[in-house]
Amino acid sequence: MTTPMELPSDQAASGRTFGTEELDLLAEVIASGTLTATKGAQTPRLEAELADLFGVGHAVALSSGTAAVHTAIAALDPEPGDEIITTSITDMGAISPILYQAAIPVFADVDARTGNVTADTIAARLSERTRAIVVTHLFGNPCEMGPIMALADARGIPVIEDCAQAYLARSGDDLVGTIGAIGCFSLQQGKHITTGEGGFVITDDPALARRMRVFVNKAWPYGEADPDHEFVALNYRTTELASAVARAQLTKLPAGVERRIAAADRLTKQLSGLEAIEAPLVAARDTAVFWRYALHVDAGHLPGGPDALAAALRAVEVPSAPRYIQKPAYRCKVIAEQRTFGESRFPFTLARPEAVDYADERFPGTLAYLASVLVLPWNERFTDVHVDHLAGALTEAVTELTEEPR
Repeated sequence: MTTPMELPSDQAASGRTFGTEELDLLAEVIASGTLTATKGAQTPRLEAELADLFGVGHAVALSSGTAAVHTAIAALDPEPGDEIITTSITDMGAISPILYQAAIPVFADVDARTGNVTADTIAARLSERTRAIVVTHLFGNPCEMGPIMALADARGIPVIEDCAQAYLARSGDDLVGTIGAIGCFSLQQGKHITTGEGGFVITDDPALARRMRVFVNKAWPYGEADPDHEFVALNYRTTELASAVARAQLTKLPAGVERRIAAADRLTKQLSGLEAIEAPLVAARDTAVFWRYALHVDAGHLPGGPDALAAALRAVEVPSAPRYIQKPAYRCKVIAEQRTFGESRFPFTLARPEAVDYADERFPGTLAYLASVLVLPWNERFTDVHVDHLAGALTEAVTELTEEPR
């Protein structure tokens, strides 16, 4: 029987890459006496380094991944009641911003093997009121961006990429986040790099960049002549402390991503002979960066499916998350019961009935994916020993659960 082993965790020092680089830059900030991004030096440097890393014209650092998605949507300036297509498998931080901008979240179904939206599932939700499309590269596995962009470009609809789990992932030769109009990233504790909380947006469009920079500053255009508060907006600024940590973390990102990929490849090879489970499905020309390692469990071969496998792994202290999120986003109370502002139900009061038809029958891919997925924690500090331990525990559990009764 597999002997329990403690794995590095991104919720503690064991799974993070903090060191003297972060401490030195933090000391610079403290010595400067300036902690605000509007006056400091670290945030402009971070934004320049981000733009350089992604090869885009503009980057704006801000306070969270949720703020990043909100800022991107606000930059498009939707009219109340406009529809924004998003995915049924995502964090509420990518959906609430749509409602805060008085737009309607329209959920697209996902591919049952990847959990990602596709051009076909998006096309099924398009209407004359579609103002934008938000795609989420789930677990760091890129969406099929070629067909999605062809669909969106043909209709003049901007695409926002939610890259919170997908640092340096590639769709073909292109980095995710640089393919659509705006890329959104998170620096929350569990991401590839972190400042605890934080995020940023990137774009090549100078007009969108200006509007996003103004939006995170309560619509106040710092540095411009005759400034004024131009529209309704919030304070989503980051701090110099967070920017200092982000700059140090950024230098460690490429190596960390490579280690995640190498470790995932090692596990995939070791699991290849197990018929009841399948490794993450990554398109041949794409590069996934494994925020988590999401297995597909075939309940036809493994009685009890991901729940049974998770229980067997738990017995040897291997953590996992069967079904990932326990229900699709459209079943959450804020959506299903339209709990928004007081008793108003606004902006759902402006919605077409078809846009807010969240019946399960419209989401066969979503339900199939969540019923089959088992999510393993993943980390750039996993060694070969850690990966071999996971492979051994999985092999043992699958073998035990699929053996014919004697």
